[in-house]
Amino acid sequence: MPHPGIRKGHDVTDILDHWVSGSSWAGASTRTAPVYDPARGAVHTQVRLATAADVDAVVAAASEAWQDWRDASVARRTAVMFAFRELLHARKDELARILTREHGKVLADAHGEIARGMEVVEFACGLGHLTKGAYTENASGGVDVYTLRQSLGVVGIISPFNFPAMVPLWFFSVAIAAGNAVVLKPSEKDPTAANWMAALMREAGLPDGVFNVVHGDKEAVDALLVHPDVRAVSFVGSTPIARYVYETATGHGKRVQAFGGAKNHMLVLPDADLDLVADAAVNAGFGSAGERCMAVSVVLAVDAVADELVSKVRERMATLRTGDGLRGCDMGPLITGAHRDRVASYIERAPADGATVVVDGRDVEADGDPDGFWLGPTLLDRVPTTSPVYSDEIFGPVLSVVRVSGYEEGLAIINASPYGNGTAIFTNDGGAARRFQREAQVGMIGINVPIPVPVAYHSFGGWKASLFGDAKAYGPHGFDFFTSEKAITSRWLDPSHGGLNLGFPQHD
Repeated sequence: MPHPGIRKGHDVTDILDHWVSGSSWAGASTRTAPVYDPARGAVHTQVRLATAADVDAVVAAASEAWQDWRDASVARRTAVMFAFRELLHARKDELARILTREHGKVLADAHGEIARGMEVVEFACGLGHLTKGAYTENASGGVDVYTLRQSLGVVGIISPFNFPAMVPLWFFSVAIAAGNAVVLKPSEKDPTAANWMAALMREAGLPDGVFNVVHGDKEAVDALLVHPDVRAVSFVGSTPIARYVYETATGHGKRVQAFGGAKNHMLVLPDADLDLVADAAVNAGFGSAGERCMAVSVVLAVDAVADELVSKVRERMATLRTGDGLRGCDMGPLITGAHRDRVASYIERAPADGATVVVDGRDVEADGDPDGFWLGPTLLDRVPTTSPVYSDEIFGPVLSVVRVSGYEEGLAIINASPYGNGTAIFTNDGGAARRFQREAQVGMIGINVPIPVPVAYHSFGGWKASLFGDAKAYGPHGFDFFTSEKAITSRWLDPSHGGLNLGFPQHD
């Protein structure tokens, strides 16, 4: 399957166009942005950057397609979702290679991303159950009350670079199954997967115009946030931008779910199995080069076991191979050179803040092109909570160890964080675990599970500055977000109900 929407530019560089009404579309804009292969440090294509007028045209196409799609039967929508699931499963290897080439994550991680996205597609295949209403017969004498769930219209999805397939799948599969039309604005850093999935949806039988992809930067985002025909917006990204998206879109009367940043802690109590903890810390800290909103970036180690745990983590880190994701390495590059340099700057400042650099990823010898955006796994010990190394969302392969006196101090640090996305506790004490799940002020909690992303039939979302808006992603919250409920009170009259009565209606 070719990459949909890619054409040759005048300078022989490929240009990825928008995907609108079932085919590629250049729009009026002549602006483009480079898309890198981070394992080579080289541009492999350019992506079109939409103007506000381009966004208007895409939304208009989606609005027209929605008029028919909203009336499509449950059976028809279900058939499309099932067909898409089968095509995605059959061609997942192709999509995984796209993710590895543009994001840099290793192939195994790319396959994991697709699998977690596919779980939500499978959940959305149950739309017949998930969109049905409720019915109460004879709520009052001869009066029935029932509810309907109906689609919203055109919805906008603004997705991040770190999961170019999974996060869009979380949103558009539910939105489309619920009868909406979608305009997806993927990250301009790794945009090809979005076009690929849109073309696959068309092959699955989705009518043209129901799923559209518009590429762009802030101009395109702002156009979606204020467009009068966009009824809802789903966003995933950093906290400052999530707050901006939420305030701007809600200010223009839209329904919004905006997922922000994170600083996820893992509290390790003295009774935990330290070998399992060390495995979990390395897996959760360095998978996808730490570019995950659910990555563990802080280990809160109780003093009694901290030295031993740091030693075990360091031993495991020595076995990791950083390099090209197509070569069977454990960890790939970062998304761009600028981001790599930003992450490295935190390692540079750590000693001045009082931290100890146990493993320095800047020294990595990567198995890949020397121009790739490499930074190896990094371990910092004795990180003070006053340091930006602790407080900032670094979003890279930097694992910080903060030493604590016990459960109480560890919990206090977690709850003092402005973020509340994910956290974990490692212990063999059931009482401590039960207390933690109740007391931690965080939206997603793992008990001996380092990355507690809920399965598709639950819902994903954090607390505090990690989520703006009330609706979480996918699961029951997803269908609630992408539908509006009507309540109908019905009575079919017969001659016995005649006569005048100006009093307020009462139950009888």
